[in-house]
Amino acid sequence: MQHYKIGLIGAGFMAKAHSMAYASMPMFFWPAPGIPVRQKICDITIDRAKDAAAQMGFSEYTDNWREVVNDPDIDIVDICTPNNIHAEIAIAAANNGKHVFCEKPIAMTSEEAAQMLEAVRKNKVKHMLAFNYRRTPAVALAREIIAAGEIGEIQTFRGTYLQDWSADPNSPLSWRFQSEVCGTGALGDIGTHVIDMARYLVGEFKAVSGELKTYISERPIQSSNVDALGTVKASGDVPKGPVTVDDEASFSIRFQNGATGSIEATRNAWGRNNYITFEIHGTQGSIYFNYERRDELQVCYAGDPGNRRGFRTIYTGPAHPYGEGLWPIPALGIGYSETKIVECYDLIKAIAEDTEVSPDFHDGYRISLICEAIEASNANGGNWVPIP
Repeated sequence: MQHYKIGLIGAGFMAKAHSMAYASMPMFFWPAPGIPVRQKICDITIDRAKDAAAQMGFSEYTDNWREVVNDPDIDIVDICTPNNIHAEIAIAAANNGKHVFCEKPIAMTSEEAAQMLEAVRKNKVKHMLAFNYRRTPAVALAREIIAAGEIGEIQTFRGTYLQDWSADPNSPLSWRFQSEVCGTGALGDIGTHVIDMARYLVGEFKAVSGELKTYISERPIQSSNVDALGTVKASGDVPKGPVTVDDEASFSIRFQNGATGSIEATRNAWGRNNYITFEIHGTQGSIYFNYERRDELQVCYAGDPGNRRGFRTIYTGPAHPYGEGLWPIPALGIGYSETKIVECYDLIKAIAEDTEVSPDFHDGYRISLICEAIEASNANGGNWVPIP
């Protein structure tokens, strides 16, 4: 069984999720397509890198990401950094013959995304973007139902991604509020997840009409370089810095297949934690999903008798996508970690079997074009903007 040595760059909370997946994947999907080996981890200081290696099970550590991409022993470079250095790292890794696994959003701009796509294609390495929510078994089951034509021709898609961790103006000025580091705010950070789901389930976007809003114009400057998100609240008279990205993105969609849709993404929705939903209406039925009840998929079929018609709840388990590798009883519980484990499985399988993997950097590039079209629409008063 082939072993693949991982070089992970960035040691924040997302690195923890990736590291858990590397450790756990062979336990869930055995015999595994390959064994990921946690070889080298990189963070911004050598002390933090050393601590991360001990915490996450890596054999080596460094504070220089170039040592990772230039290491001849590394097979896969995993990018868990802020968005502004995704492109530089990914291109360097591809040019050194490494497979590249990158957190979303792919890059700061579609131009950077195109350069990343060109590099991985030129060097013939595998490339994957970490939109793990599509690997929730209920979401994959929704795709199967749609592909089989069970709810007929898709007419509408309505999606949300609502969080409240930044609704408090005393939550710190994370890099996620600074356009020079992240590009966009709620649009790129969480909205791209729902865009990915819409493309995965319904199809390619034709045009968008959108609006971006910033509700909190300044936030307390962090005293630490650790991304605290909304878990730490500032108190008293502390220095503040400007917020230069959107707090909310809402936009309408025209799909290439004639369907229409809408998406709302905000990090300022009090009472919503990780509220990812979609509802899809077809000519022969409807599908509804709520990530906070991720073991469930609700389906309604128009062909049911009138006195029995309504949403039925399917609890995902062994009979559903990825069920053979997860838990033996439906509704036993799928969590965020399991979606990352499935993501890891698909990546390693694609490398081992030399097959395509999705979503890849082409998907990331397409989503970058969509986000830029939404920004352009916002700048032009909500006019419809075609996707190039």
